[in-house]
Amino acid sequence: MTGREIYAPRQVGHRRTWTVAAIMLLIVFMIGGQVIGTIPGILLGWVNPDPADMSWTGMAYILFAGFGAAAIILLLWTGFFERRGLASVGFNAGFAVRFGRGYGLGLGFLACVIAVIWLLGGYQIEASGSLAIASLIPVTWLLAGFIIQGSTEELFFRGWLMGLIASRHGIWLAILINSAMFGLVHAGNIAWSQELIFGLANIVLVGVFLSLYAAKEGSLWGVCGWHAAWNWLLASGFGLPVSGQNVLVTPVIVDLADTPDAAWWLTGGVFGPEASVVTSLVLVAGVAALLMRGTFASFAVEARPVAAAAATAAN
Repeated sequence: MTGREIYAPRQVGHRRTWTVAAIMLLIVFMIGGQVIGTIPGILLGWVNPDPADMSWTGMAYILFAGFGAAAIILLLWTGFFERRGLASVGFNAGFAVRFGRGYGLGLGFLACVIAVIWLLGGYQIEASGSLAIASLIPVTWLLAGFIIQGSTEELFFRGWLMGLIASRHGIWLAILINSAMFGLVHAGNIAWSQELIFGLANIVLVGVFLSLYAAKEGSLWGVCGWHAAWNWLLASGFGLPVSGQNVLVTPVIVDLADTPDAAWWLTGGVFGPEASVVTSLVLVAGVAALLMRGTFASFAVEARPVAAAAATAAN
C-alpha cells in the first residue's frame, strides 16, 4: 500500500508536506482557525467563552466560523503550497450519493447505540421532543453547523493527514496516526476522568472506522456525512453530550438523561455515549464489516505521475 493515493492520482507538480511537519501544522491550523473564527464572536458578545454556559447560537457560531476558518486555512495550504486540488484530499465526484449514504449510516449507527443503551436501562426521558418552529430553527442551524464541523475534521484527519502519510508510509500507519491525533484533539473536552479515557479510546476507534470507510470509498464525502449525522442527532435528536460538550437546544425526538443508577461505562457519563461500551461494540462491528468486505481492494490509485522525473521533482 506504500506509494499509493487514496482519492486521486498524483499529478506533475503536486507537493506533499513532510509527515512530521503535517502533524504539527494540523494542530496549528485547527487552533488558528478556532482563534480567527471565534474571537470576533466573543468580542461582539455572540459567544460565551464558558462551554458549560453556551447557548445554541454561540455553539452554531463556533461550528460555522471556527471550523469554517480552519477548513479555509488548510485548503489554502493545500492549494498554494502543495499545489493540489480538492479531489486530492477526498472532495471528488459523487457528492450527493456518497454524502447522503454516509449521513444515513451515521444516523443509523447512533440510533443503534442509543436504542441499546435505552434497552439496558441507561436512559430516562426528561422531556418529549418538539417540532415547533421555535425548536426547528435552532436544530436546523445546528444541522448545517455540524456539517461544516464534521466535514472540517474529516478534511484534516481522513482527507489531508491520512492521505499524506499513506502516500509515503502506507495505509496502516496512516490510519494509526490520524486516528491517534483525532483522539488527542478531544483530550481537553472534559476534566481528566475514567469517562474521558474511555471516550478518547472510542474516538480513536471512530477514527479507525472512518479511515477504513474513506479508503474503501476512495472519497471523503461519505465520512463527512457520517460524522455530521452522528453529532447532530446526538445533540439535536436526543439532547445528549457530544464528546463531553452540551448543546443547549430542545431535541426534536426526545430529551434523554442518564438514569441515576446507570453505570458510567454504559451511558458514557459526562462524556456522553461516545464513552459507552455500547459504542465500542458498534464501532468494532463496523470495522469488522469493512475489513470483511475487502476495504483495500479499491485502494489502488497510483501515486506517481506518469514521468519518473516529474515524480522526483514533486517530492
